[in-house]
Amino acid sequence: MKIENSTIEDFEEILKLYEQARMLQTRLKMVIWPAFSKELILQEIAEKRQFKGVIDNKIACVWAIAFSDSLIWEEKNKDAAIYIHRIATNKKYRGNNFVKTIVDWAVKHPLKNNYKYIRLDTVGDNTGLIRHYVKCGFQFLGLYKLKETKGLPDHYKNATVSLFEIEVS
Repeated sequence: MKIENSTIEDFEEILKLYEQARMLQTRLKMVIWPAFSKELILQEIAEKRQFKGVIDNKIACVWAIAFSDSLIWEEKNKDAAIYIHRIATNKKYRGNNFVKTIVDWAVKHPLKNNYKYIRLDTVGDNTGLIRHYVKCGFQFLGLYKLKETKGLPDHYKNATVSLFEIEVS
């Protein structure tokens, strides 16, 4: 899989992948992502924080990154970290363990010397997803009740999140 920054030309496909993710979350009775604002996605594209994995000229998955996530990570946000958000996989490519590929990419990211941790979160106590992330190398840090969610997408309201990290050596 080739990893590239998403472009404005990918915008509609990103929306489709998020919709596919919501449909899967509904089917699996998981916490369902809201429809993310177009402004958020366009800002991530403009800031080169929205990425895509490409196979045979098709977008296989997308995700976004941040270098700060204080509302979710609170005190731990002071640590230098890259935060991975909203991994959405094209249903035609599910089962290819793209999380592990994204972790390998994050370890080699050009800014890797600027952070010590790769982090991600998921809303709720999804034991299957917890096992998957641990299998991909993340340490499960536990469940945490968010104190402040203003400014976060709607699925974080009154949420308990599962937190994960990998220490980058």
